[in-house]
Amino acid sequence: MNLRDKLRNLLVRLYARRVEGHLDHAQVPKHIGVIMDGNRRWAKAAGSTTAQGHRAGADKVEEFLGWCSETDVEVVTLWLLSTDNFDRPQEELGPLLDIIEDVVRTLAADGRWRVHHVGTMDLLPQQIQTALKEAEGATADNTGILVNVAIGYGGRQEIADAVRSMLFEAQQRGTSLAELAESVDIDMIGRHLYTGAQPDPDLVIRTSGEQRLSGFMLWQSAHSEYYFCDVFWPAFRKVDFLRALRDYAARHRRFGG
Repeated sequence: MNLRDKLRNLLVRLYARRVEGHLDHAQVPKHIGVIMDGNRRWAKAAGSTTAQGHRAGADKVEEFLGWCSETDVEVVTLWLLSTDNFDRPQEELGPLLDIIEDVVRTLAADGRWRVHHVGTMDLLPQQIQTALKEAEGATADNTGILVNVAIGYGGRQEIADAVRSMLFEAQQRGTSLAELAESVDIDMIGRHLYTGAQPDPDLVIRTSGEQRLSGFMLWQSAHSEYYFCDVFWPAFRKVDFLRALRDYAARHRRFGG
């Protein structure tokens, strides 16, 4: 690292400390959703392979959770793999699935987080299903941040699964369709989502400069604040995270008003 890079890094760290020092912890979001975008473009810009880009993105996860643990964040939802990602070429999808399995096992082994899967389990290879079930069981009693790992996740699929779950539950109770139709409300649907009784995300962060949700937590993010960052996910820094929190704290949430 040359002198210019060292000086730049020093200035960024000093600026991050300044931002952190002015952060109002009473205004920190309780639930943060993250669309971790830009792994492939980061790899291309760095002259690396796509797999190396996904690995760099995976390595960022624990660092990000460490930043969250320094605040009052209680729940983090990380979008690791969408249902649309299964359309990618096998030469990319195979290594990506291996990397995601490593992420799940690493989070479980850390000992700080509670791991919870959100997504369609049936779409995933058996070894990832096993890793997720083992991670949820091993971390159930942990007291740290609840980490939702969104793997095989799609917002529309989640709502469809919630409706299907309601229908099955009604059938098991002997409830008629007419009776179910009369009783369906927002809270009932919410209870059948992957996130169940969890609070909705207060803040959704998307990296890489894209300004869309792409189906992420469609139901839960109805009143969320959004923060779009131009930085690719593997290059996301603590100062970028703190800027997102500062921007969130400066907003006046109207909850649809």
